[in-house]
Amino acid sequence: MSTITAAITAVGGYVPDFVLSNQVLETLVDTNDEWITTRTGIKERRLLKEQGKGTSYLAIKAAQDLLKRGNINPAEIDLVIMATATPDMPVATTGVFVATQIGAVNAFAYDLSAACSSFLYGMSAAAAYIQSGRYKKVLLIGADKMSSIIDYTDRATCIIFGDGAGAVLFEPNHEGLGLQDEFLRSDGIGREYLKIDAGGSILPASKDTVENSQHFVFQDGKTVFKYAVSGMADVSEKIMQRNNLTKDDINWLIAHQANKRIIDATASRMDLDEEKVLVNIHKYGNTTSGTLPLLLSDFEDKFKKGDNLIFAAFGGGFTWGSIYLKWAYNKQ
Repeated sequence: MSTITAAITAVGGYVPDFVLSNQVLETLVDTNDEWITTRTGIKERRLLKEQGKGTSYLAIKAAQDLLKRGNINPAEIDLVIMATATPDMPVATTGVFVATQIGAVNAFAYDLSAACSSFLYGMSAAAAYIQSGRYKKVLLIGADKMSSIIDYTDRATCIIFGDGAGAVLFEPNHEGLGLQDEFLRSDGIGREYLKIDAGGSILPASKDTVENSQHFVFQDGKTVFKYAVSGMADVSEKIMQRNNLTKDDINWLIAHQANKRIIDATASRMDLDEEKVLVNIHKYGNTTSGTLPLLLSDFEDKFKKGDNLIFAAFGGGFTWGSIYLKWAYNKQ
């Protein structure tokens, strides 16, 4: 019996219609298009504006796009992993609701949270379930409604984040394609540099926490940038060395879309040509758990069976890592 590997066999994505451009942000905070573009590479981001709709809405839309594009019967899905930093609500798991709404009636589901590395960590988990031989179809969704936790008077964060979702389906492969290796890291030193102060068990929500704007994301931008540049570059170089890969062996870099300068630094460390570096940050900003699968959704046409993809991400906590994956199909 051949060894089972876990391969991506279908992708999907979704972003809301509402566009928040740099020009509009100029009217909200002390910033301008040139400043934002030069430092982040972002020109616009999408926001989910409809009342009563949260991360689950984005996730459902992305999953439905995958089911349609891949002609997948949702009843055949065994497991739904919901990678997110912005669940609909505490306690009630967002992934469970998403699974029910898309018709994955035979699946169990749960949420996985590791800030901007949530989807990357989810890839590791999904692959392990497949490689165990116990499950045949694992749906991994990365989705975040970042606008729900952003203070649009704080120029350090409001220029960066957007709302969006992407999804991938993992299935068994017997040709040696799919996930080849992973190098995942974490360090609690990052706890104070990228966080939301209130709403957790340490500081529950109260009138004071709301009045003090403690339910919004706080980021020490310079510190996070420094760790992200070194972290993503280090693990990407490490995964290449461990698998004896040269720049010529790599077809595509799938990097977390947090900042164009971080993406460029990672590609430079890997000595990759610019055309191998996939970028959509200019359109969506940082969608947190959604960046990696949205890249796959947007650029699916470019991938060929057997292509070598390197994934890299960095998130709060700190969490970061890299995954080496061989693409398993040609789009019909």
